[in-house]
Amino acid sequence: MSSDANPAEVFSDAGDAAASVVVPRGEESVEQAIVVADVSKCYQLYERPEHRLKQALLPRVQRLLGRAPGRYFRESWALRDIGFSIARGETVGIIGRNGSGKSTLLQIVCGTLTPTHGRVERSGRIGALLELGSGFNPEFTGRENIHMNGAILGMTPEEIAAKYDAIVEFADIGDFIEQPVKTYSSGMYVRLAFAVVAHADADILVIDEALSVGDVFFAQKCMRFLREFQKRGTVLFVSHDASAIMNLCDRAIWLNGGRIAMDGAAKDVCEAYHASIYGAAPAIRSAPAKRPGDQRAEASGVDAVDVDAEDDAGYDASRVRVFEFDPDRAGFGDGRVTIRSARFEDPSGRVLRQVSGGEVVRLVIEADANGAIESAIVGFMLKDRLGQQLFGKNTWRDDVTPVAVAPGRTLRAVFEFRMPYLRRGNFSVDIAVADGSYHAHVQAAWLYDALVLESVSSTASTGLVGIPFRSITLDADR
Repeated sequence: MSSDANPAEVFSDAGDAAASVVVPRGEESVEQAIVVADVSKCYQLYERPEHRLKQALLPRVQRLLGRAPGRYFRESWALRDIGFSIARGETVGIIGRNGSGKSTLLQIVCGTLTPTHGRVERSGRIGALLELGSGFNPEFTGRENIHMNGAILGMTPEEIAAKYDAIVEFADIGDFIEQPVKTYSSGMYVRLAFAVVAHADADILVIDEALSVGDVFFAQKCMRFLREFQKRGTVLFVSHDASAIMNLCDRAIWLNGGRIAMDGAAKDVCEAYHASIYGAAPAIRSAPAKRPGDQRAEASGVDAVDVDAEDDAGYDASRVRVFEFDPDRAGFGDGRVTIRSARFEDPSGRVLRQVSGGEVVRLVIEADANGAIESAIVGFMLKDRLGQQLFGKNTWRDDVTPVAVAPGRTLRAVFEFRMPYLRRGNFSVDIAVADGSYHAHVQAAWLYDALVLESVSSTASTGLVGIPFRSITLDADR
């Protein structure tokens, strides 16, 4: 894989409305869309087929004879003591590794699976996208499955008929709508299922990894629908993609081994989950991120310079303040490296405390080796306020001799690039050092939010970042 890959990857880098559920919070009451109370789910695993028959018959006979009933299975707990509530209109993400209980929890929330213990209360109609093709009969055509799946979601025959053309248009699978769905690709399955859910007028939308298949155009269509749905409904969203969780959700729940490991702000939960992938303890923020207006001393021994906010073409560009590197930010790693400094410079080496869009800048990262590093990789990722990854880079290249670093030596990486325009708001830079290759590496150090930037003005009107345009002209024939 090329060095253009995401540094985060390299371094990680239900029926009609029911009675409302209200949960008091202090002096006010908040209407809840979903309440999960002490839910546990246990599966019975049998070593041999005859054990299932024995379990069905023998314990009853043993009880009649006054004996203690035998057990011919072993227990496997998919969920243990899960409890949380989701307020109406809230968007909550669930993240966790395979086997952590995410899909089991969603099935229980949707009512397609019964918990062993505990209860779930729901308020409103649920639209669910669970396993691929769930709710579909593979022998039925797409048309027939629209009617069947719509009925499962609580739509009346009249509703389905009225919205049929819109569902078909949204799915955009052409003549396959008249073919059995067993002939569909995975992307076509999701297209049809999402199209039905999008027109079911649900109050609660539950999505389990469904957006991980399909082409980019359909994914963007789904995201536009989700953004609009968030204005009026409740969303429970499961994904392995932490960026998607941070992008869509204000809050996230991390499931680990069938239990809730963390429930909180999406950015904090995803960072803790990310750290756990490497066996590190969840990052605990020792200090709040620097806010605009912080007065911090410049790096000693290096002069700072303000950059003119005029780009090469003379247009008013962005103004972005750069706050000093903070070595005490939260992070993780095996401790073989200490990230000593990170700073923006101009091409002549002068430290920048303000940058604009369009000019060439250098991000300089220095780290001290506490132990031997056989093949060092240094990378960074610029994120917005919600933790969305905007852009980044790492030093790994297949065609370059690995750089080894002895204990006590300093590692220095320089990334030179043309600065894009950043929209108004706060941004931060994660910095990481690893040992190994792109495909197999060990985290030596990762600092969250090591550099903080504040964009106080911007020419970026749309999108996450703006492109430094050389010129803009408009002509008309006379």
